[in-house]
Amino acid sequence: MNRLISGAVAVIMAGSITFPSMAKDNFDYHVDRFADIEVLRYKVPDFEKLTPRQKAFVYYLTEAAIYGRDILWDQNNAANLQLRTVLEKIYTDYKGDRNSKDFKAFEQYLKQVWFGNGIHHHYSTDKFVPGFSRDFFAEQYKAAGFTDKAVLDNLEDVIFNPKRYAKRVNQADGQDLIRTSASNLYDENVTQAEVEAYYASIKDTTDLTPVSYGLNTRVAKVDGKVVEQPYKIGGLYSPAIEKIVENLQKALPYAENDAQKAYTQKLIDYYTTGDLRTFDEYSIMWAEDTASQVDYVNGFIESYGDPLGMTGSWESIVNFKNIPASHRTEVISDNAQWFEDHSPVDKRFKKEKVKGVSAKVITAAMLAGDSYPSTPIGINLPNANWIRAAHGSKSVTIENITQAYDAAAQGNGFNKEFVIDAPTAKLLDDYLFITDNLHTDLHECLGHGSGKLLPGVDPDALKEHGSTLEEARADLFALYYLADPKLVELGLLDNPEAYKAEYYKFMLNGLMTQLMRIEPGKDIEEAHMRNRQLIARWAYEHGKKDNVVELVKRDGKTFVKINDYNALRDLFGQLLAEVQRVRSEGDYEAGRKLVLDYAVKVDPALHNEVLERYSHLDIAPYKGFVNPVYTPVFDSDGNITDVTVSYTEGYTTQHLRYSRDYSPLTK
Repeated sequence: MNRLISGAVAVIMAGSITFPSMAKDNFDYHVDRFADIEVLRYKVPDFEKLTPRQKAFVYYLTEAAIYGRDILWDQNNAANLQLRTVLEKIYTDYKGDRNSKDFKAFEQYLKQVWFGNGIHHHYSTDKFVPGFSRDFFAEQYKAAGFTDKAVLDNLEDVIFNPKRYAKRVNQADGQDLIRTSASNLYDENVTQAEVEAYYASIKDTTDLTPVSYGLNTRVAKVDGKVVEQPYKIGGLYSPAIEKIVENLQKALPYAENDAQKAYTQKLIDYYTTGDLRTFDEYSIMWAEDTASQVDYVNGFIESYGDPLGMTGSWESIVNFKNIPASHRTEVISDNAQWFEDHSPVDKRFKKEKVKGVSAKVITAAMLAGDSYPSTPIGINLPNANWIRAAHGSKSVTIENITQAYDAAAQGNGFNKEFVIDAPTAKLLDDYLFITDNLHTDLHECLGHGSGKLLPGVDPDALKEHGSTLEEARADLFALYYLADPKLVELGLLDNPEAYKAEYYKFMLNGLMTQLMRIEPGKDIEEAHMRNRQLIARWAYEHGKKDNVVELVKRDGKTFVKINDYNALRDLFGQLLAEVQRVRSEGDYEAGRKLVLDYAVKVDPALHNEVLERYSHLDIAPYKGFVNPVYTPVFDSDGNITDVTVSYTEGYTTQHLRYSRDYSPLTK
C-alpha cells in the first residue's frame, strides 16, 4: 500500500542538489486525448549508456512485464478479458463509417476500457457508461463473426446494465464491501464477514514475521467452505505466470551480480510455488540489493484494488538508477535515523534503530499491469512492516515520469485560474518542482518506512481504511519535514521558504482542485484522494480558530489563502502523531472516524465551482502513458548484443499489439 500518485511540478536548482532542467525540447509528449484522459509518452534518458548486458536484462524484464497484463484485467473483473477480445475484433473488423456517432462513441469506450484495464475507471472505479447503442453493439458483434448468443446477452448486460458490476472497489461505510465490489478477487458467493472470519481463523497473532495473508490468492466458496485459490504456476493465471517466469529465466544470465541473480531466481520459485514465505525471502533479498543499477518490481504488490486491502494487484515497473539525481535521495536515506528521532510522534511508536533504508531516483523503462497506463511517481517496498523494520526498504522517485507530466502541463492556465496571487504563483514557479520531488522522496523513503506497530497489532487492523491512513501517514511525514531547517542544512534546499510552494499546492489540491476528478453528487472514494482531503480538511478545520488557512472569495471565485505557514506545519505534526498512533495501536474506530469525518464528503457548492472553472482550461483530469518499444539485436548464437528503443508507437496500436502478442489468458 505504498505508492505516490502524481502531482503538479515546477523547476529549480537547489544548493548542491541538481534537479533536471525543464527547458523546452523537441520531444512530443502528447499521444492521445479522449473522455477525461490524456495519454502521454515518456523518454528513457541515458538508456543508450547502459552496457549491452544491462540492456539485455532490461529487455527480458520488459517482456516479463507485458506478459502480466491479462492477470490484472481478470483481477479487475471476471468479464474483462472476454469483453476486450470482442471489442477489439469489432474495432479492427469494422467496415462502416468510422466517423459515425455510434462508432466514435464505441472507439472512445474501447480507449477507456484499455486505460482502465477493464470496464471500470482506473481512479473512481465506477463502470464506464457507453455512448453507443445496444443495437449497434449487437450488429457489430455479429458482423465481427461472433455467433454465441449467450455471450452476446451477457456482454450486453455487462456494458449496458448500470446495476451490474457498478463499482470495482466499493468503500461505502456500512455495506458488505465484497458483495458490492465488482472485482474478481473474491467469489460472488462469499461475503465480507466470511472472508474476515476466515483470515481471523488462520492468522497467528503471535507471529512476529507474518506473511502477507491473501496477497496472491482469490477467495472463493467451494462446497460451502471458504478457500483460497493461489496465483501460481499450476494454479490461477498459470499460462500468464509461465510466460513471466520464462522471461525471468531468460533474464538470469544477464543479471548484474550474484545478488540480483539470486533474488530473481527466488521470484521464480515464488511464482512456481505460490508460497508467501518464499515471497518474503525474495522481498528481503530484493530490498538488500542496493548495488545494482537496473531494478524491477514484478508481482502481486499493492492492495488498493481489494476493498479489504489484502490481495495484491499484479504490476511491474522496469527501471534503472538515475545516478546524478539519486544524490538527494541518498542524503535523505543516510539521515533516516535523525528524521525518525525528531518526528513529532509518541516515542512508543518510533523505531529505535532504522535499518536498511535506501532511496534512489529512477528512470522508468517499462510500465505494466497496475502501473500502466496510469502510473505512480514514487514507490516504497516491501510492504510488510516486519521486513521494513528488520531488513529495510527501497524507495524510488520516478523522475522521467514527473518530467513528462511537467512538460505536458506547460502553459495550461492552471496557476492563473486557481492560485490566489502573483507572489504565490511565482513561489510555485520557482520552487514547486524541487519541493514536489522532495515530497515524493520523503513520502516514500522515510514516511512509509517510519514508525512501528506495537507488539501483537495486526497489520490489517485498519481494514478498508488502511490504505488511506497509510498514505496520510507518509504524506504528513513528508509535509512536516519539508519545512524543517535540516533540509537546508543538508543542501537539499537553498531557501528556507521553499517548502511553502508544496504546502500551498497540497492545501489547494486537498481542499479544492482534486474535486475536478469527482462526478457531481458523489463522495471521494480513492485512497490517495481521501488521504489528501483528510489532511487538508483536518488542518483547515483545526486551524480555523487562529485563521491558519482560509477560503476567500474574489470576484465570485474561491481561493485558498495560507496565513500562517509555521502554524500549518504544527498542525501537520499534530495529525501525524495521531495517525501514527492509530496505525501503531491498530485503532480501527479512531481511524474510521478520521476518514469519515474529513476524507469522504464533498461540499457540493465548492465542487460545482471547481468543475465550472476547470471546464474553461481544457485540462484532462487524468493522464497516463504509452510505453517505448524495445527491439533486441542478436548475434549469430542468439545472444543479445544491443537493444534499441523507439517512441513512435501510438496508444491504439500499442494496446492492439499487446492483446495480439501478449495475451496467454485469452488464447
